Amino acid sequence: MAVLEGLKPEKVFRYFEAICQIPHGSGNTKELSDWLIAFAKERGLECYQDDLNNVIIIKEASAGYENAEPVIFQGHMDMVCDKTADCTKDMAREGLDLVIDGDVIYAKDTTLGGDDGVGVAFMLAILDDDSLKHPRVETVFTTDEETTLGGAEGIDVAPLKGKRFINLDSEDEGILTVGCAGGVACIATLPITREAYEGQTFRIDMTGFQGGHSGMEIIKGQENAPKTMGRLLYELQELAGARIVAIESGVADNVIPVSATSRFVSPDGSKVREIFAQYDEIFHHEFKSDPDFNMELTEEDAGGLLPMDALSGQKVLAYLCGTPNGIEKMTKGIDDLPQTSLSLGKVRTAEDSVEYIFCIRSSVDTEREMLARRLENQLHVLGGTMRREGTYPGWEYAPVSPLRELVCQVYRDQTGQEMKIEAIHAGLECGFFSAKIPGLDCVSIGPDVKDVHTTSETFSISSAQRTWDLVVEILARMTS
Repeated sequence: MAVLEGLKPEKVFRYFEAICQIPHGSGNTKELSDWLIAFAKERGLECYQDDLNNVIIIKEASAGYENAEPVIFQGHMDMVCDKTADCTKDMAREGLDLVIDGDVIYAKDTTLGGDDGVGVAFMLAILDDDSLKHPRVETVFTTDEETTLGGAEGIDVAPLKGKRFINLDSEDEGILTVGCAGGVACIATLPITREAYEGQTFRIDMTGFQGGHSGMEIIKGQENAPKTMGRLLYELQELAGARIVAIESGVADNVIPVSATSRFVSPDGSKVREIFAQYDEIFHHEFKSDPDFNMELTEEDAGGLLPMDALSGQKVLAYLCGTPNGIEKMTKGIDDLPQTSLSLGKVRTAEDSVEYIFCIRSSVDTEREMLARRLENQLHVLGGTMRREGTYPGWEYAPVSPLRELVCQVYRDQTGQEMKIEAIHAGLECGFFSAKIPGLDCVSIGPDVKDVHTTSETFSISSAQRTWDLVVEILARMTS
């Protein structure tokens, strides 16, 4: 007997359980992709599969809806695979062990893959329910959303006729997502020259910054660790004759750094200590939102690496201190949502160069491009070069959206409550589809799925039923 048998909506849970028995971590979606194609062919549905394992399945309109505009549903088939330390399951080859606990479903000792197995199950239930009233339904199952967004980036949307698009990759019932930021990583490389220089070698460690995800947390206005280090090094360079040896900070472009380390040589140790003490007091006064902030000054051996010459040090700090950082513009029409931002995520020092890695986010692609060019122009003046990696488009909030109004009206009629309208300053696949299909009217919804990407992940049974009722009624009202 299936673990989820008897739960409502029956077909949603039947297909969710079937999906959970097929390994489908990012980069391992071929088996599930083939299963989806077999599902479509068994039912005589139009279907497409590409080399990225993306799948499109199309169901024609029900009686009376032949002249209605089509609707696209979209979700991703890959999941994040993680397990507890003592779990012996091979998630690349074995299915999940599902457990029901009251109103929620979880997987024993592993992630559940509700993100976005739930969305996939909803689409399969729609395709397999001939009792529904609906226009032409075009379902899109993408791959590798959790890693590269490569499926959405590479998919051919030629089979799609719809301009109404419902993404099923949200995890909070009652929240309608209507926009997201696009992004790009900018890797700036500045060449340096080193030379012998007499003096004491010092090390400064700064720790205890709040850090966080550069999309979700930048609204808090956290201090940036390498930027703060640059500010102090500038004073030491100007007033204590310091020559930089190295600056190191950060773990990833999309994470606000929590610490920074620098090494430098100065001929005036007493002046170094005086300036350090002065800025220790200044920073602790300024950084009241970072109660764990701390910095330490120690002497150490040079370690065989010569300091930068004076001009190289000036250029390194000019770029570190002079480039923008933080929120550039807020979104009009949505409270507390950044529209465009920039975060310096990493600084690395090599023998002959210093590398700065920035994460730019914007829901407006032209603003993202403007900010990238601004970084590049500043760098070129100093003699450096910049490359870009991982560009993905934003999904710009639309002031007018008939689909948004329809979803909100159905939710209002069913619950007596107002749906919360939200956009996020992070990436969703909707950005790629909005760029590929001009004039796309797009929203994102989903039932409650909590603690995604962790072994504590849960999927709410009652929320699934309410969200299914919402989707069914939305389809029924798409008469034009």
